[in-house]
Amino acid sequence: MGIVQIAIVLIVIILLVKPLGTYVYHVFSNKRNRSDVVFGPIENLLYKLIGLKSFAGMTWKAYALSVLLTNVVLVAIGYIVLRTQNLLPVNPSGIDGMEETLAFNTIISFMTNTNLQHYSGETGLSYFSQMAVIMMMMFTSAATGFSVAIAFIRGLTSRGTTIGNFFQDFVKAHTRIFIPAAVLVTLVLVALQVPQTLQSTLNVTTLEGEAQSIAIGPVASLEAIKHIGTNGGGFFGANSSHPFENPSPLTNVIQILSMWLLPAALPYTYGLFAGNRKQGWVVFSAMMTLFLLFLTTVYIAETRGNPVINELGIDASQGSMEGKEVRFGIPQSALFTAVTTAATTGTVNNMHDTLTPIGGLVPLAEMMLNVVFGGKGVGIVNMLMYAILGVFLAGLMVGRTPEFLGRKIEPKEMKLIAIVILVHPLIILGPTAISFLTELGQGSITNPGFHGITQVLYEFASSAANNGSGFEGLADNTPFWNISTGIVMLLGRYVAMIAMLAVAGSLAAKQWVPETIGTFRTDNGLFAAILIGTVVIIGALTFLPAVVLGPIAEQLTLR
Repeated sequence: MGIVQIAIVLIVIILLVKPLGTYVYHVFSNKRNRSDVVFGPIENLLYKLIGLKSFAGMTWKAYALSVLLTNVVLVAIGYIVLRTQNLLPVNPSGIDGMEETLAFNTIISFMTNTNLQHYSGETGLSYFSQMAVIMMMMFTSAATGFSVAIAFIRGLTSRGTTIGNFFQDFVKAHTRIFIPAAVLVTLVLVALQVPQTLQSTLNVTTLEGEAQSIAIGPVASLEAIKHIGTNGGGFFGANSSHPFENPSPLTNVIQILSMWLLPAALPYTYGLFAGNRKQGWVVFSAMMTLFLLFLTTVYIAETRGNPVINELGIDASQGSMEGKEVRFGIPQSALFTAVTTAATTGTVNNMHDTLTPIGGLVPLAEMMLNVVFGGKGVGIVNMLMYAILGVFLAGLMVGRTPEFLGRKIEPKEMKLIAIVILVHPLIILGPTAISFLTELGQGSITNPGFHGITQVLYEFASSAANNGSGFEGLADNTPFWNISTGIVMLLGRYVAMIAMLAVAGSLAAKQWVPETIGTFRTDNGLFAAILIGTVVIIGALTFLPAVVLGPIAEQLTLR
């Protein structure tokens, strides 16, 4: 029955890839289409409000600068609100302003689409902060990443010298994708009993006669954009394992589909931009193959349970249910775990810290690779980066200048790609090592031995991949962790973003080379295999030693 549940979700995803990918293409191709009738007047009004008079395409430098300046302004406004939320309206619970290092971590977290939370949502933020900062940044950070992904795709596939206009892409991402989808999902979740209110905390009397305060709020609207934008920050500290955020298996499936559909559709969008749908399906098949390997691993690991507990004679027929909700069971917990880190969402419906060692290895590995669908734009950009690398390596083996989509791949592009490939493990492994060398880092590790290594490694992998989930046994709300993970989140988001925009700009400016009989094809099964092999080899070379010290060593000690 569990496999049937998983199979149904997979089938729905595959069936919706083409129509959704086509819609996204029509939105960002800037060609006239039927949606202009509905959204055109709204967008024209927004363009006037922000003073956008020219829709001329930008160079990669202008596009990157526009991204950075827009994000800087939003960060400044959000930081002030978090620090002064006790003075602002819509704060019925009287929550104080955030401590400065926690506010720094939080605002960076949500601006970078990471949504790592070193606070508990129901006690750390006022309703005003939840809506004016957290939800606002869930929209803007997702739209930023989505816009950059489209610009990168344009650079690879167009024959012009520009990669589009950031502000036009940014507005369209809001008006035609994220806001309509969020409204729709919000209404569905409200119909399925997810709270949506501005009322204060409920004070009730339990069956035992004790007084209890129950936190509520605008939960459904946050849940919608949290998943559609692959954000992940929960309204409650327990995130999507909380019954108010995720009350039933049906809402669980809706949340899985919400965070997975757009990342899954982007490869098809890429194929349409390239004028060759096979290109998109090759990338999609590579992503799905890797995803199925990870999903199978976590499902089997959690189904078999913990061998130490099994040997005690305890009934293990349900698998390892520690840290999981009975209403979801192993199948939907395993699927949610695989999807939330594949789509770099970071929302959780079970505690990853209590996964079996091999089960916990799956979300960790997905964040380290950061290409298995990925979040809003991250996955497709990184996978196309590996596609360029794969073409380059194949070209070296046959002794000819590598070409990708009619553009010659030269040292400039490879140097930029090398920066992206090297920065990701550096900002994960470097801070992990530093945290073990300082008392400030060691003092927060609650599990000694190999599991403690995994806790720290997971925290920085989650920050670098802009995922946001965590091994919650780590006591991370300290100045050391707030500042260190904040810096890692910034580097993980913007270094890669700027470098890949530079690659897109370089390729867009190159003269198109006609395809010949000697051109290496990138739209067949052979290239899909090369693409998967490139991802796995690079990932193993950079992260395998660290993984061996953590989850693999922990698994080997379970007897």
